[in-house]
Amino acid sequence: MTGIDDQVPSDSPGAREIGFAIPARYNASRILFDNLTRGRGDSPALIGPAGQRSYAELCAEACRWGNGFASLGLALGDRILLFLDDTPAYPAAFFGAVRAGFVPLLINTLTPPDLLQFYLADSGATVAVADAEFAPRFNAEACANTRLRTLIVVNGDTAASAAPETLIAEQWLADFPAELPEADTHRNDMAFWMYSSGSTGRPKGIVHLQHDMAYSDQAFAKNVLRLAAEDICFSVPKIFFAYGFGNSITFPFSAGAATLLLPGQPKPAAIFDAISRFRPTVFFGLPTLYTALTKADGATSADFSSLRMAVSAAEVLSADVFNGWKDLTGLKIIEGLGSTEVLHIYLCNREDRKKLGAAGVRVPGYEIALRDSEGREVGTDEEGILWVRGDSNTPLYWNRPDKTAETIREGGWIYTGDRFTRDADGFHFFRGRADDLVKISGQWVYPLEVELCLVEHPDIRECAVFAHELPDRRMSLKAVVVMTAADYDEQDTTRRLQDYVKAKLLPYKYPREIVFVDELPKTGTGKIDRQAVMRM
Repeated sequence: MTGIDDQVPSDSPGAREIGFAIPARYNASRILFDNLTRGRGDSPALIGPAGQRSYAELCAEACRWGNGFASLGLALGDRILLFLDDTPAYPAAFFGAVRAGFVPLLINTLTPPDLLQFYLADSGATVAVADAEFAPRFNAEACANTRLRTLIVVNGDTAASAAPETLIAEQWLADFPAELPEADTHRNDMAFWMYSSGSTGRPKGIVHLQHDMAYSDQAFAKNVLRLAAEDICFSVPKIFFAYGFGNSITFPFSAGAATLLLPGQPKPAAIFDAISRFRPTVFFGLPTLYTALTKADGATSADFSSLRMAVSAAEVLSADVFNGWKDLTGLKIIEGLGSTEVLHIYLCNREDRKKLGAAGVRVPGYEIALRDSEGREVGTDEEGILWVRGDSNTPLYWNRPDKTAETIREGGWIYTGDRFTRDADGFHFFRGRADDLVKISGQWVYPLEVELCLVEHPDIRECAVFAHELPDRRMSLKAVVVMTAADYDEQDTTRRLQDYVKAKLLPYKYPREIVFVDELPKTGTGKIDRQAVMRM
């Protein structure tokens, strides 16, 4: 196994703050399997349209997966690529791999074959697991110049792939034992990887260690969610997304609670139906999702009475979205900020301590610093780059020493590149990226500032603002806007929106071009796909 003991302190300030203690020999599959020793074997672990599993049934499936992976000749620490939708096969295959000492890779299911080839080649994965509908993605282009030997297909029996060997999971797993002792792994051995979105270059393999899941649960879930065994978590963001992974896997299983899994594209009607049928208590979304739900047909007649909490992350939550959801459900959205590098949320509002527009206050277990370009900490209400340290931080990017040195700083700090201010009450407010300044009319402008201004306009449902180069090489701002109403005059509306920005901000900050569209493109994690928007 690959141990990284010297890069993850076992007695950090954050760990001492939350009382986090874990044995030196530790395997992350205990997040699931400890439910058997706690007497939760007969309790539901998974519910949803793809099927229900008790904890005992899920553990048995995970053991079959682990035994099956071992039968393929894998060595401890070998990588297994998971290309799966949110069905019971996902946690079963994930925990089976981890329990057997292998390292699963959680991959976005919207990945095209050329990028899939990069993931396979970069990780050296010899085994992949995919839903039947995604198996054709493993074509000749995806498999070329990789070490992939075996593709295991779940939820169907298609064999349409270029992998040297294709196995149908339902048939293949049947003969493997439903018991498996955990691999003798160290708390700082690799447990699983996720990949960055690659929006600023090649995607980076983000390595997480055996203890990271337990740490994020102790820091975030215990302090913010406070789950009980009777809770049912419903995360619309998928498991392959770090935010969705914690919501659907780490937190409910750590508490002996249940997870509602919804496969397929999360359309509002399907979400409303799932909430009505399966009665989740804690709901996780993104601002773009909450916007879609509050404005969707059937929203006012949907039954949200089972929900006790709604959480948002990944993007700035506007007052319009917050108030729209509160009017619809009676719930105040709890907004937070996290990253794949940290595994989950490290800044968060609370039900009883909130400021609209803030990413929140520091989550116990994480140290937060705002620093200037020289590394000095800034004062109250002064802008600085956010640095974060906690024991769930990734120690490295796989095969990327340049990016590791750029982001993972001395002492285990992560340099996020995000600009924030912090007020006297400890609330943090996002002010944009450190590298996204645009000079317009000789003055610097942050596109996000203009975007946040526009999204507060009552006639705008959602928008994206970015730098746009004019034919004469001058820079300007371009806004791509989705209006709330379908009937509007583009010329008149453009003028009104530009005047709105001039009045709310400064005259030179208005977007010179405004494009109106019916919908903004989204990534597989539900965020606005800014690369696609910039091509519109």
